[in-house]
Amino acid sequence: MNRSHLFPLRRAAALALCLLLCLHASAGRRARRVVLIALDGISAEGFRAARTPRLDALLAEGALSLSTRCAMPSVTLPNWTSHLTGSGPEQHGVTDNAWTVEKHVLPPVEHDAEGYYPSVFRVLKERVEGIRTAFYYNWAELINPHNRKYFDEASFEENDGYAGNYAKALRFIKAHRDEPQLVFLYSVHTDHAGHAHQWMSADYIRSIEEADSAIGTFLDSLKAADLYEDTHFLFLSDHGGRGYGHGGVTPQEMFVPWGIAGPGIKKGFTITEPNNTVNTAATVLHLFRVEQPLCWTGEVPESVFK
Repeated sequence: MNRSHLFPLRRAAALALCLLLCLHASAGRRARRVVLIALDGISAEGFRAARTPRLDALLAEGALSLSTRCAMPSVTLPNWTSHLTGSGPEQHGVTDNAWTVEKHVLPPVEHDAEGYYPSVFRVLKERVEGIRTAFYYNWAELINPHNRKYFDEASFEENDGYAGNYAKALRFIKAHRDEPQLVFLYSVHTDHAGHAHQWMSADYIRSIEEADSAIGTFLDSLKAADLYEDTHFLFLSDHGGRGYGHGGVTPQEMFVPWGIAGPGIKKGFTITEPNNTVNTAATVLHLFRVEQPLCWTGEVPESVFK
């Protein structure tokens, strides 16, 4: 074979190698920022019933599960701790809403010097240089399982308010736009609507729709600031409910929506593989290309990635 025949083969080989290198670089790229949009007490059936055009549009750009199972018991503090620590109550030891670092029954399998189980915030602070973390909440006990030294900003809003925290989150993201970020943006008002008026009542559904509108305004502000396209979003809830409460093992209490959108995520994808809320923190670490602690049990739902 003469050189004129070899040239096209060499060129094709070079192009193939370049493509492989580009794909490898893309696969290894860390997330720029991750925003966890967290609404308390949203059952899968409640999410289906509510009119949520803004969340629907966001999740149409990514992947959604309506059969994700929460940790047991289907109670608020154990479940949000499970979301943010990649582990169930049997590992982190948060078994009820009254848990504090000073008062609990089951010790965590691992803890820092102050007694706290390793959260996604701690792992990222220790492993990602320059990362900024924020925790916005309006249920006072929610922060108790977390060591506050791993937050750059933590803000509590009283009386089920959330608009002020959404505004603070936006300012935080803008202020640190050139740094990696993890932002947890939570509201409890949807859960309180279920307790006050019953799950699946008109008032409960209305609370979800009101949250959807506020989330849409927040997303529009990120777009206007050119901070939307390179952000990963996870939409999360901790449990559902039936009647005026939750804590049991019925599908209405145990099945919650779980969604993800952003760079590298399949669009319009329905998650059919088994999924659990303990997978949230594992997925966040995967986005930042950080290995999870050995004590965590969460897994990454690989099917959501392109």
